[in-house]
Amino acid sequence: MTSLKKPDWIRARLPSGDAWKAVGGVLEKHRLHTVCDEAHCPNKGECWGRLTATFMIMGDVCTRGCRFCAVSTGREGRPLRQDEGDAIALAAEELKLRYIVLTSVDRDDLRDRGAGHFAACIRAIKDRLQAVTVEALTPDYTQGEFAPIAAAGLDVAAHNVETVRSLQGVRDGRASFDKSLETLRAAKALGVPRTKSSLILGMGETKDEVLSAMDELRSAAVDILVLGQYLQPGSKQIPVAEYITPEQFADYARAGRERGFSSVVSAPLARTSYHALDAWNGASPEKQRRDGTVPSEIV
Repeated sequence: MTSLKKPDWIRARLPSGDAWKAVGGVLEKHRLHTVCDEAHCPNKGECWGRLTATFMIMGDVCTRGCRFCAVSTGREGRPLRQDEGDAIALAAEELKLRYIVLTSVDRDDLRDRGAGHFAACIRAIKDRLQAVTVEALTPDYTQGEFAPIAAAGLDVAAHNVETVRSLQGVRDGRASFDKSLETLRAAKALGVPRTKSSLILGMGETKDEVLSAMDELRSAAVDILVLGQYLQPGSKQIPVAEYITPEQFADYARAGRERGFSSVVSAPLARTSYHALDAWNGASPEKQRRDGTVPSEIV
C-alpha cells in the first residue's frame, strides 16, 4: 500500500531552549519512563520544552500488541519497581509540577493487571504533594480492579476507546469498545470526579461513526474527549488511511461540545494527555494560545 504524503499541518515542534533538557535530566536521574519516548509521541518537543512529560509506570514492555502502537510487547512485563511512586513524586516536586498524568503498559501477566501498583503510585504522589492533581490513563480495568485506584484519591480517570466500533480490530484481541466503556462507567460509579477518553482518527472511520462514538461515550458520562490524528510510528504498524483536516477537527470539537463534553481537545497532533491541565480547567488549547498562558502540567 502506498504511503500517504503528510500534509503541511502535520508538523511537530522541535525542542527549543534548555527546558526540555531539564525534563530529560530529571527523568534519567530518577530512572523513569515516559510515553513520550516509548510511543514516539509527536508532541515531545513541545511538551518537554514546557517542562511536561507523561510518566509510564510498570516498565516499558506491554503484554498486548495493538497494531497502531510502537511500545515494545512481550508475554511478560518488567518486574514492578516498588519505589516508582516515590520517584515520580520527587521528580514532580523537582520540576514544580501541579498536574501529573500516569499511564502504563498493559500487564495481563499480573494477578490484578497492575491496578494495585497504579493505586500505590497515586498514594505516594498525594502523600508528598497534597495539592497536585493526578490523572491516570489506565488499561481496561473492571470495577473491582479499579476500586483501589479510585480510593487512592484519583482526580481524572482516563481510558481510551482508541477508535470507532468498526475498527476495533486494530486493537489487541483482548480489548473492545464495550470493555472500554465498562472501565469508564466503573470509574464514574466509584466516584472519580472526571473521566476522559480518546479517539485516534485517520484509520478509515467515517464521520457518522465518530459522532456515534461520541454519543456512546456521553452515554457512559465521559466528561473530557480528545481527538487526534493517527500517525504511523513505524513500518510494523498499520498505515494512515486518511489525514483529517484541521477544519474537520474543529467541526468534531463543536460536535463534542454540543453533546455535553465539559472539554474537547481536537487537533491533528492532540493525544490523550496533551493539554491535560487545560482540559481539566475546561480551557481549549486555542483559548490558551489566545490568552498567552503556559500552565505547569505533566501530561
